[in-house]
Amino acid sequence: MSTTIPGPDGLPRCRWCATAPEFLGYHDGEWGFPVSDDRRLFEKLCLEGFQSGLSWRTILAKRENFRAAFAEFDFTRVARFTQRDVERLLGDAGIVRHRGKIEATINNAQRALVLKEEAGSLAAFFWRYEATATGPSSASTSAESQALSKALKQRGWAFVGPTTVYAFMQAMGLVNDHADDCVVRAQVAQARRAFRPPA
Repeated sequence: MSTTIPGPDGLPRCRWCATAPEFLGYHDGEWGFPVSDDRRLFEKLCLEGFQSGLSWRTILAKRENFRAAFAEFDFTRVARFTQRDVERLLGDAGIVRHRGKIEATINNAQRALVLKEEAGSLAAFFWRYEATATGPSSASTSAESQALSKALKQRGWAFVGPTTVYAFMQAMGLVNDHADDCVVRAQVAQARRAFRPPA
């Protein structure tokens, strides 16, 4: 089976982006392009945690609700959330109401503050684990995602298993996993070549 399908313009795209209407824009404009903004990196890692056991379509559809509920994923603010906030979030039908994942997001915000002190920024830390080679399109983990997952767990982060971390790395540009003949692959490769990770 081909790993691509023709897009609306007739050019090949990764097959997965045809599985839901909202995936095309996400695939073409976000997925795989390198990100150095700490807030966006924190947001994506949290959302990948919320996706665990669910579909990305569910999370993407609720992304704006998540942003409103979690202070735009400003981890300085989320780190100050209290038990009252947990109860508020458990009553918010616009997000995934899973106590463990909500509490993990608050915990991870607190851990993010410590990590920023340690490394200078989340980006500086995460980009140490940039993949140097692209794995098969069916890959769900990599040596780099396993190493990053282990490093985060050692620092007290939760819901950061290697599969969750690999999906985060794919989306944030730490690996280019667009199909070989996907039209966006070359755009991502060019963006990654021009990208300078924070020191």
